[in-house]
Amino acid sequence: MAYPGKKRKTYETPRLPWQATRISEEAELVKKYGLRNKRELWKAHSTLRKYRREARKLLAEINEPGKVGDYARSESKNVLGKLSKIGLLKKNAELDEILSLGIEDMLERRLQTLVHRSALANSAKQARQFIVHGHVAVAGRKITIPSYTVLKDEESKIGYYVGSPITQAQKEPIAQKEG
Repeated sequence: MAYPGKKRKTYETPRLPWQATRISEEAELVKKYGLRNKRELWKAHSTLRKYRREARKLLAEINEPGKVGDYARSESKNVLGKLSKIGLLKKNAELDEILSLGIEDMLERRLQTLVHRSALANSAKQARQFIVHGHVAVAGRKITIPSYTVLKDEESKIGYYVGSPITQAQKEPIAQKEG
């Protein structure tokens, strides 16, 4: 039996590593979303691939009679609920819509992207730096992982951490104007 705390690879590398079109597309996405390396992009691809595989399996089993069909229907509700909670799908989505999700949909739900989009940082790279250095909080909790998937409910609760020097620097000019 293997050690349960052992780190395992959470992504799959491309099957054809030297395709020029794929390499250029990946480079554009890495630059656009401020990713550290292509490994982060491959992790998002693997997560998306997992959801698509699950949706295809459930679509095949959902019309079967008996326990298999019942289980597939309940599991499809769970998967759709999870993806709508994350914000990848709308509330009343169908299983077919999971198959139409793209990699950019996954990357848009990352904390790094949402910090940049909410104008807490000037660029995606600066957003990553703020998160890693502990300046960003989600619902009052300091998050130091740029790839943290933000839930739809938490999206409005993104801000600077209370103990962050950035927060204190913003308060100083206000205090000086009063005095």
